[in-house]
Amino acid sequence: MTDRILPELSPDELLRYSRHFPLGEVGVEGQRRLKAARVLLVGMGGLGSPLGLYLAAAGVGTLGLVDDDTVDASNLQRQVLHGTGDVGRAKLDSARDRLSDVNPHVELILHSTRLDSSNAMEILGDYDIVVDGTDNFPTRYLVNDACVLLGIPYVYGSILRFDGQVALFAAKGGPCYRCLFRDPPPPGLVPNCAEGGVLGVLPGIVGSLQALEVVKWILGHGEPSIGKLHLLDALDLSLRTLTIERDPACPVCGDEPTVTELIDYEAFCGLDATAESSAVEGIGAAELARRLDAGEAMTIIDVREPHEWAIANLESRGARLVPLSRVLEVADELRASEGPIVLHCKAGGRSLQAAEALANIGIAGLLNLEGGILAWRDEVDPTLPRY
Repeated sequence: MTDRILPELSPDELLRYSRHFPLGEVGVEGQRRLKAARVLLVGMGGLGSPLGLYLAAAGVGTLGLVDDDTVDASNLQRQVLHGTGDVGRAKLDSARDRLSDVNPHVELILHSTRLDSSNAMEILGDYDIVVDGTDNFPTRYLVNDACVLLGIPYVYGSILRFDGQVALFAAKGGPCYRCLFRDPPPPGLVPNCAEGGVLGVLPGIVGSLQALEVVKWILGHGEPSIGKLHLLDALDLSLRTLTIERDPACPVCGDEPTVTELIDYEAFCGLDATAESSAVEGIGAAELARRLDAGEAMTIIDVREPHEWAIANLESRGARLVPLSRVLEVADELRASEGPIVLHCKAGGRSLQAAEALANIGIAGLLNLEGGILAWRDEVDPTLPRY
């Protein structure tokens, strides 16, 4: 980007960005650098919303947007790119319309796909800097590894409940994400936002901090967060900073890297292995309803949290609430129960984890409700609320 010819600003752009010009670190030349920049945003959800809005408003010339999801009503509490009228639309379409309205001078390149090992190098290679706004480990490791291999910096952000993290990885001479987190956590250990919750304003704060890192990097002013991990606690509005050193033994950016091409990141994070190697049988919602209607004796255990049970539950079908963290406490009781033991959660992941934990201590007859209570709602009882 340093060798790129900087584009001129139109009269409309000179007026639009006029509040930047008194800033010596920006000025007209800095604004031209912003216009010349190409930034890729991965994910147009909670973090992608403030990222897209502020980078477009700041005048970043080209924004690449990656997403393959649609807008759901549960997104609207925090994903401010999208509105009520966008529910059911592709997030990329909603984002395009909103960002074009924010700044018609920004070129938007839409990548309507799920980023994976087969397309990441080609997509990321067209940009100067990448910002990850996703909430899953396979994509984080994929983006990190691709950025290291391509020599592109990567702005990392993470949110959960009331906590956020921001860092600049894969910059020249600095650490990468794997220097800090060499290996992913076991599947199910770290909840996602749907399971753990997230304060609606938090992604606005963290995403704005990510956007700030992007703008500073493009301008070449300020102190970039290379080798730093910023930890935000929204409850007491504190920001701590940890120093991260580049690991010479890092498998990706180390002195003798062993990862020289992209791998299967679903398998690396244990997601494929969990699904394929599980000894616990699944049962569909319609089949479970049929067997219950036929009078078959079953024990139904809901491993969600109490607030989820309060929204929707299968108590009328005999279900009882035993949160995942306490499921082993009722092992002896389950061992003595008659008939199959069906475990369920919201979508099937946590209940599979609970069933495998029980199977590992010798409890037999376990079934996992595939798709969880959401599948029950879709296939059996549409009167249940979604959440």
